[in-house]
Amino acid sequence: MSAKGWWLFATMSVLWGITYLFISEAVAAFSPAGVVSGRTLIGAAVLLPIAIRRRALRPALRVWPWVLVFGALEMAGPFFLLSSAEQTIPSGLTGLLVSTVPLWAAIIGFIVGDRKLLTPVRIAGLLVGFAGVAVIVAGQGLTVAEPVAALIAVGKVLLTAIMYAIVPFIIATKLRGVPSLGSVTMALIVVGLAYLPPALLTQQGVPSVRSIVSLVLLGVLCTAIAFIAFFALIDEVGPVRAPLFTYVNPVVAIALGAIVLAEPLTVGLLIGFPLVLLGCWLAATGGWRRRAAETAGAPDPIAEAVPGAMVETGPIRTGPDAAETLERPSSGPRHMAGPESSDP
Repeated sequence: MSAKGWWLFATMSVLWGITYLFISEAVAAFSPAGVVSGRTLIGAAVLLPIAIRRRALRPALRVWPWVLVFGALEMAGPFFLLSSAEQTIPSGLTGLLVSTVPLWAAIIGFIVGDRKLLTPVRIAGLLVGFAGVAVIVAGQGLTVAEPVAALIAVGKVLLTAIMYAIVPFIIATKLRGVPSLGSVTMALIVVGLAYLPPALLTQQGVPSVRSIVSLVLLGVLCTAIAFIAFFALIDEVGPVRAPLFTYVNPVVAIALGAIVLAEPLTVGLLIGFPLVLLGCWLAATGGWRRRAAETAGAPDPIAEAVPGAMVETGPIRTGPDAAETLERPSSGPRHMAGPESSDP
């Protein structure tokens, strides 16, 4: 993975790691529908002027069905499920469960035709990382009064993880060549407006200043800015490696939950955290031999294996405006790895 890829990886780990804290604070005064509508409309308000100025909406309108699918799997479903789940289980545990995304991504990649991705080293990395998550979850425990409600909440978060695992494949195939700024902005607007009526109907009382600030930060940092970084990460490392930052998210989620919300900090975290990092590194790089092969210029089996994935073969573009970098195709050539396929 390139230096740019690691920087984007770290950015996403922080931005979507703090999401669970802000959701937990927001649902204290807003309904789950209100949190979804608020964060998406705030995110859209930030991105819409940029999208209009860069004329990024029209290309997204041409493939609007897939933009809606993207919005449903990345925003409408997950945002509501996470908000609903965090009414029952701790924010740190929610972040831990979402970290199963790389495992689901590997399984989905295998189902859609990837046979080279699951090398022994990467399989071991996924298993080690998932084992680390299991250790942390077991140590954390379902610290709630109603176990049945907790299990339902866990199911909601795992369903969210599956949706998140599908999204990068849709981006890499069905939204290939579409300005990411346009796709994200259009999806945010549609999801926000769709959830607005139930948000207004389910709102009770005047929200606290703390909840309002959390919702605003959720919309600006964890939605608008995070999606810009997410698309850049997919463009840099591909749809299978991109979700690997969810292995690190739990560290941020648990730390903030313990510090800000006084959620329990267990020994399981100290044991599981190194396993999570080791699994993340193995799954992302394939180990030392893999890194040596990349240094020598060997072809990337992930790029060759993922149907429709785009691999950057030209020079890496840099610049102060991340959105502009995202919406313009690279000046270097691209090649498509494998035939285009239909995603679930």
